[in-house]
Amino acid sequence: MPPRPDGPAAPAPAHPRVPRFTPAEHRVHRATATLMAVCVLTAGCLYLPFLAELVGRRALMVTVHEWSGILLPVPLLLGLGSRALRADLTRLNRYGPHDRQWLRAALRRRGARPAGKFNAGQKLYAAWIAGAVLVMLGTGLLMWFTELAPLVWRTGATFVHDWLALAVVLVIAGHVWKAFGDPESRRGLRTGSVDAQWAGREHPLWDHEDNTP
Repeated sequence: MPPRPDGPAAPAPAHPRVPRFTPAEHRVHRATATLMAVCVLTAGCLYLPFLAELVGRRALMVTVHEWSGILLPVPLLLGLGSRALRADLTRLNRYGPHDRQWLRAALRRRGARPAGKFNAGQKLYAAWIAGAVLVMLGTGLLMWFTELAPLVWRTGATFVHDWLALAVVLVIAGHVWKAFGDPESRRGLRTGSVDAQWAGREHPLWDHEDNTP
């Protein structure tokens, strides 16, 4: 029988949810983000005088910074055992005409932004941060193990490492800012699933992408 008019309202039906990330992908992202945060914070303690004075123990900060940098690629390498992660890496490295359309619309701030599971901005971010990590790792090793290269190489490595570190901080800040502006995207990474309406609106080509040979 229908509910009485003065009775409690029936709960609104929940929107269906679709799986987006596996627990393995969540752990890889969380471990990588933690190591990156440690790298950034310890770098700040080494380069910013007020942080250096506040924290002290410079030798410890150097050691933590070096090892967190060395370990940075490890979560991703371990995560390659996950089929879902390998599939997502393939998606991140696959570009199509819709990605160019997404970038044009994003730059003009108008127009449709078609995207598969990952939009063009996410693909560019992933590629840029992966390249930056490799360069930071290489230059960091030259700075750490001074016998690996002559002085002129180490000087150049220090210059590249320092300025690229600043660029990394700015790019990550933009990444975090965008994430805070999209709670459903954050929820998808945290819980593994996203609202189906959000997926259809933000990633309309996702289903087609998964069904393409």
